[in-house]
Amino acid sequence: MKAVTWHGKRDVRVDTVEDPKLREPTDAIIRVTSTGICGSDLHLYEVLGAFMDEGDILGHEPMGIVEEVGTGVTNLKPGDRVVVPFNISCGHCFMCDRGLQSQCETTQVKERGKGAALLGYTKLYGQVPGGQAEFLRVPQAHYGPIKVPDGPPDERFVYLSDVVPTAWQAVEYANIPEGGSVVVFGLGPIGQMSARIAKHRGAGKVIGVDLVPERLALAATYGVTVLDTREHRDIADAIHQVTDGRGADSVIDAVGMEAHGAPLSKLTQDLVNLLPQAVAAKLTEKAGVDRLSVLYAAIDSVRRGGTISLSGVYGGMVDPLPMMDLFDKQIQLRMGQANVRHWIDDIMPLISDPKDPLGVEGFATHKLPLKEAPHAYEMFQQKQDGAIKILLQPGL
Repeated sequence: MKAVTWHGKRDVRVDTVEDPKLREPTDAIIRVTSTGICGSDLHLYEVLGAFMDEGDILGHEPMGIVEEVGTGVTNLKPGDRVVVPFNISCGHCFMCDRGLQSQCETTQVKERGKGAALLGYTKLYGQVPGGQAEFLRVPQAHYGPIKVPDGPPDERFVYLSDVVPTAWQAVEYANIPEGGSVVVFGLGPIGQMSARIAKHRGAGKVIGVDLVPERLALAATYGVTVLDTREHRDIADAIHQVTDGRGADSVIDAVGMEAHGAPLSKLTQDLVNLLPQAVAAKLTEKAGVDRLSVLYAAIDSVRRGGTISLSGVYGGMVDPLPMMDLFDKQIQLRMGQANVRHWIDDIMPLISDPKDPLGVEGFATHKLPLKEAPHAYEMFQQKQDGAIKILLQPGL
């Protein structure tokens, strides 16, 4: 089969690899019909190469048609149409029972001290072959895959794999008061969807912050008050001005470890990537740093007693945080990988609604065949051609 594989920093290719096979009774094989490129994939493209091996298959936002199931999978059959959550969870352990599927004790990568295994996402999270491929082996298929009806286009459902549950959790964790204000830093796919969900769930003022004109324009069409960081020397001050001088009730950081405006941290990340892989991996695990400009801005922008929700991926181990400000302002901070399965029952009515209140149909700015993945990654990473969300479709 054809699959998108990692070969080094900013080097992804479409290779011919072995077709996946059932390994465990709880496995399934699906034929992938659509699969997204996520902002988290760009971290692998740029700064997390120390935890990748050449030839690793990328991707964690797939959906498709079931081809084969193991003997332990009784809820699926060949021909079923499914979306596959990016975190691999069993559905019956201590953590899954508490709605913390991203911490699943059955699939935890204990040798790395990490939570549940993830599709297509580094040695830290199990090095499980990902979904940017023609076919995918789905572990824990007795629980993970979400059956969806035939008929509507893939784009109606594919974002159940990551984007919509991640954004839903970001809003849930932000604890926005009814009619209150929320700032969303970063208007990529997760930020766009977070802003829409916040509006849908009753936020009175949603403020979106970015520096890419196409992203700002798209958010504005959904009633978001947009702020362009290029036009404000102090973005926190600008946010205070539109929130009665006290700051936002809630802030969502949908950017993470590669934020703009942190040149020294970027230089550190770049230098680490020049080291031999084993050395770089150990240094990142023990002394890695993130670009924290957005998190600092979030702390400055939230009101006293407010809440910050982190959905952007962070990976630093020695990040300096302004603990005095966090403590003095009595800020609540919530974060973590999305517990995809936990939110599906809340989300599915909106995704299935013919009125499409979250605007999932048309959310992708680009739909490309799998063979164009190298170009798609470059375009997404460089923010070219108005790329906000890219779907790869092996059948094109």
